[in-house]
Amino acid sequence: MWPTRCFAVLTLMLVSLVLSTFVNANESILDRAPERTYDIVIESGFLNVGVYRDFPPYSYEKDGEPFGVDVDIGKKIAEGLGVEFRVHWITPDETLEDDLRNNVWKGHYLAKRRIADVMMRVPYDKKYAYMRDSTGEVINEQVVMFGPYQQEQWQIAYDSDAVDSVGTVAVFQYHPIGVEIDTLPATYLTSAFGGRLRDKTHHFSNIGQAFQAMAEREVSAVMGMRAEIDYELGVHPNRGFAVADNGFPGMGKQVWDVGMAVKNTHRQLGYAIEEIVDRMVREGEMAEIFERHGLRYSMPAFYEEVLVTSDGEA
Repeated sequence: MWPTRCFAVLTLMLVSLVLSTFVNANESILDRAPERTYDIVIESGFLNVGVYRDFPPYSYEKDGEPFGVDVDIGKKIAEGLGVEFRVHWITPDETLEDDLRNNVWKGHYLAKRRIADVMMRVPYDKKYAYMRDSTGEVINEQVVMFGPYQQEQWQIAYDSDAVDSVGTVAVFQYHPIGVEIDTLPATYLTSAFGGRLRDKTHHFSNIGQAFQAMAEREVSAVMGMRAEIDYELGVHPNRGFAVADNGFPGMGKQVWDVGMAVKNTHRQLGYAIEEIVDRMVREGEMAEIFERHGLRYSMPAFYEEVLVTSDGEA
């Protein structure tokens, strides 16, 4: 009896160990982002396109549906791949590195299976892409940044009833200007000219709120990204708001290319997407999308270099 009982106990222990190993293995699988390579995306019949939530005119909801420039571009990419477009809303974290980790290669710790196949509106900058940390490791080695599709820049809009013109940001020593909190314009305007604009710089949660403040005469101008400015000018027509053509001395990078990102092991998917976007830029379809949304479009500097001939003609 005793040996039989021991055998039974041993059997139960082995079964328990096997089940535990199986459960742990499944938990491990469920605890990491899915590998959605090009073949898997095509076979699945859909593409998860990562766009920022509540970020007009790039990506936001309108009548309960995804809307905006990046949404339209994402739909064209999905169409080019022959699959369904699915929106993957991104809530911004503290840094771009956080957004890339949470949405492209690792997944958020609360939902690691929720991942984008491609993320829109990522700076196309080789220096940033290969930036290293204090130990010499490449910070963004888990992602591939590619496919520039737009050139963005900083822009000021002003109330022409309150300010005659904006030849220089120095005029905002005397006129209040609105910016989105925790952005480069906020930092720039509070530090430029030895801090003389600080008291006239008003901070808002987003550019829409800053424009509303300008409509209510709380500020005389707003500084933000050009597409955001163009969009808000369309929201507030016939108010005497105008765009300035001044530069921003001492600001550093004032114009930059915008592209996309995929996980570094999904390069084939990136190549396929890049081919679609490249055609859209070259054939003018990208510019048409921006124009439909009432926005000015600038071709990325990457294309200015490869499309301009030796005699200076495009």
